[in-house]
Amino acid sequence: MTDPQTDPMDRAGLGDHLPSRNDSADQQPMTMANGSPVVNNQDSMTAGVRGPVALQDAWLIEKNAHFNREVIPERRMHAKGWGAWGTFRVTHDISHLTRAGIFSEVGNECELFMRFSTVAGERGAADAERDIRGFAMRFYTEEGNWDVVGNNTPVFFFRDPKKFIDLNHAVKRDPRTNLRSPNTNWDFWTSLPESLLQVSIIMSDRGIPLSFRFMHGSSSHAYSFISADGVRTWVKFHFRSQQGIANLTDQEAATVIAQDRESNGRDLSEAIDKGQYPRWTMYIQTMTTEQADALDWNPFDLTKMWPKADYPFQEVGVLELNRNPENFFAEVEQAAFTPQNIVPGIGYSPDRMLQARLFAYGDAERYRVGVNHHQIPVNQPRGVACPHSFHRDGQMRVDGNRGAELHYEPNSYGAWKDSPELAEPVQDGGDLAMWDNREDDHLYYWQPGLLWRALTPEQQLVLCENTARNMGDATLQVKHRHIYNCFHADPDYGRGVAQALGIDIDSVDLNDPTPDSDPLWRRRNAAGADLNVPTKPASPESAKGLPPEGRDTNVEDPTSLTDPMADPFVL
Repeated sequence: MTDPQTDPMDRAGLGDHLPSRNDSADQQPMTMANGSPVVNNQDSMTAGVRGPVALQDAWLIEKNAHFNREVIPERRMHAKGWGAWGTFRVTHDISHLTRAGIFSEVGNECELFMRFSTVAGERGAADAERDIRGFAMRFYTEEGNWDVVGNNTPVFFFRDPKKFIDLNHAVKRDPRTNLRSPNTNWDFWTSLPESLLQVSIIMSDRGIPLSFRFMHGSSSHAYSFISADGVRTWVKFHFRSQQGIANLTDQEAATVIAQDRESNGRDLSEAIDKGQYPRWTMYIQTMTTEQADALDWNPFDLTKMWPKADYPFQEVGVLELNRNPENFFAEVEQAAFTPQNIVPGIGYSPDRMLQARLFAYGDAERYRVGVNHHQIPVNQPRGVACPHSFHRDGQMRVDGNRGAELHYEPNSYGAWKDSPELAEPVQDGGDLAMWDNREDDHLYYWQPGLLWRALTPEQQLVLCENTARNMGDATLQVKHRHIYNCFHADPDYGRGVAQALGIDIDSVDLNDPTPDSDPLWRRRNAAGADLNVPTKPASPESAKGLPPEGRDTNVEDPTSLTDPMADPFVL
């Protein structure tokens, strides 16, 4: 176990912090927005030495007016983030799977921008919180920007996008108190049995990464590869940290947050400044359309992984971050990612969550950064030789607006040609309806059980105790519901959580059948209404003194946790 007297961040191996001084200084005289010199930046114009301020002090008015508009709306989720520039290089041939130009040859490279973030925290939140981490990247390919907007976990809490706004409300602040509410959070999670796998990962050793450099990434969603012959293959993307995996315990995280709320951002920035460039290896999992059609579970369900024994990891390339932003606001805050950004040879899948994100992300950026956010340098298709966007006008259009170029199609001049040769093969659909997803697939507990049984006894204990602490004063009804979910994944999982919470498992009703339809699911969530009373928070400490053996959190060699086929958190 790490010595509590030391800084837990020392395990990142960066040594002393770099000086905080910003050495970038332009010696040119200050000017106003119109280019004219600022006469006086010290004293406001007043009527007499001690009189009221004059409205005609143009610099005072301009300075305040701009300041009032300096902050753009923060992201509703993933608000607190950090980013860096780098490169992606193809190391293995997958050209038989996709006609995407970036994968046409081994050795191909493109520029890359990556943004890491927490999910639930606001822009001023602490980095070292127990939360999912956003893992978004933009590949500036010759065929356009390709965005992979993922997380550091390969699954999510639910599979239908109508629940996304509810998740936001559940993990954000209570509208009455403006405080976080463990009961609200856990009431929502436990009411969705399909969330158990994601919840188990967050509450495990890997719930608080030591830094962005020491965590894996995933597309989470399935996408399509389209070959040169027009054959579709389903694909998931994974990014395995070459630095390995390192994490914080609850107790270490409390120490880090007390010392530095920007621990992850500082680590990323200083590592690059010191030349310790972080790298991730890109892998893919593939599934044929025939394999997908033959499954009795939904491969496009975001709450499930593709078992690695059936769909092994295939190495593709290497990502390296080697340049910090020159200006955080311009390059990180104004970065606008969306999974809608794909290139020929890469397509979407019927994943319900992905389908909704195709609209939601772009629409959020049009609100947050403006309709012409694609003109901001970090969002421009930097790899395309001659981009030719049809869009015109809109607020803050600053590129000449295509001048006198024809602005309609069809026309008599051959302008604005489309590219029908790049059309994807037809996807099979079905009858349009609001299908009961619980009747279709109610294998909620299959993979959480696999995860539990893949963990060491030490990891199991940590998972149970992290869960108990995180549930806080959630009601007895909510805690019983979570024990029920865990028990049905594996009886020992249920017993472990009950023990950590200080609840006699014999008092929990474990006999309800798995909710395999919407009505049964609603009945199950309503069970135990007489237990809807607050509880005292549990504070189990038995895992605190565990040695590193058998655990991720303080494993001596983080790179030992890089191989996906040997990773218990990849099922």
